[in-house]
Amino acid sequence: MSNIATRQPHTAWGRAIGIAIAGAVVVVAILLAFVWPIITASVKDVPIAVAGSADQVAAVTTALDSKAKGVFEVTTVPDRAAAVDLIKTRDVYGAIVVGEQPEVLTASAGGPAVSQLLGQLAGQLQVQANQQAAAALQQAIAAGQAPAGTVAPTITVTVTDVVPLSSGDPRGLGLTAASFPLVLGGIIGGVLISLLVVGPWRRLASVVVYGLVAGFSVVGVMQGWFGVLEGNFWINGLAVSLAMAATVSLIVGMNALIGRVGIAVGAIITMLIGNPLSSAAQPIQFTVEPWGAVGQWFVPGASATLIRDLSYFPDANPTFPWLVLAGWTLLGMIAMVAGHFRNQEVVHVGDALEKPDAESEREDALQPA
Repeated sequence: MSNIATRQPHTAWGRAIGIAIAGAVVVVAILLAFVWPIITASVKDVPIAVAGSADQVAAVTTALDSKAKGVFEVTTVPDRAAAVDLIKTRDVYGAIVVGEQPEVLTASAGGPAVSQLLGQLAGQLQVQANQQAAAALQQAIAAGQAPAGTVAPTITVTVTDVVPLSSGDPRGLGLTAASFPLVLGGIIGGVLISLLVVGPWRRLASVVVYGLVAGFSVVGVMQGWFGVLEGNFWINGLAVSLAMAATVSLIVGMNALIGRVGIAVGAIITMLIGNPLSSAAQPIQFTVEPWGAVGQWFVPGASATLIRDLSYFPDANPTFPWLVLAGWTLLGMIAMVAGHFRNQEVVHVGDALEKPDAESEREDALQPA
């Protein structure tokens, strides 16, 4: 008996080089997917409200157009209360209140980028207001309407955070950082169930159980332990559970429908398309149009928006992200069932094709030699 092991044939040179090139292309694609939204981001069309009289609003709008053209999209409101309502419903990111007590309203829970931008704007408005007040006073002195030596009053523009972040996450880093683990967690669940669970109804049950257990566990850590989230614990848990189930369902459904390659398809849709366009770390308006809005139709974008709304903006309408997550979950479940019945039909057809051959063999065996 020979002890010499059978040598495995070497990979063809062309195949080896092709695999290496394909791997490098994948790396570049991943790099572009994550870096492109950040590099191409620009501050534009940020919706804000301006409260005050028609003349005051016109003056502020003109000043914004001259110093920051295209940066802000202004909505006119009659007073501060109306501006606060728009902020809490997430129709605008902030507001400028003009009048005797000028004020800039921010919502740090909506994202630090716009809050910082409005904070800088408050400083610029304060400098401009004091310069205008000083110039008006000089004209009044020159016209004899005010005594010489009169000092113009100092105008202070107050910055008020209408919707602040929680004390457990004052800079919003935890809320932003949690978006990627949620995506990764959904992919891991989808791969495990696809490879280890057999049977359509068992897979459906696994998707539901995984979503609920993972979702409420995540909220337990983020809200109960770290204090990143606020609001109703149970509703937050359902939202994260649905987000998890949507990704898991998509991957398992694609696997059932088109085979193992479906796992890669589901992961690509979620990780390389949905996650970079989710706008979890910056406003939708910062992403090149129309991709910011498109990203909200995918699981990562819808889940990031829904979690932020439920936690900090209870007055906002969360219907759209709920429907998006439910839609992806339902799509995956339909694919699971459809894939199962399609495979069953393939098996039955295969059996039918093999049956005549088996019968022929039996008939041949009965024939006399």
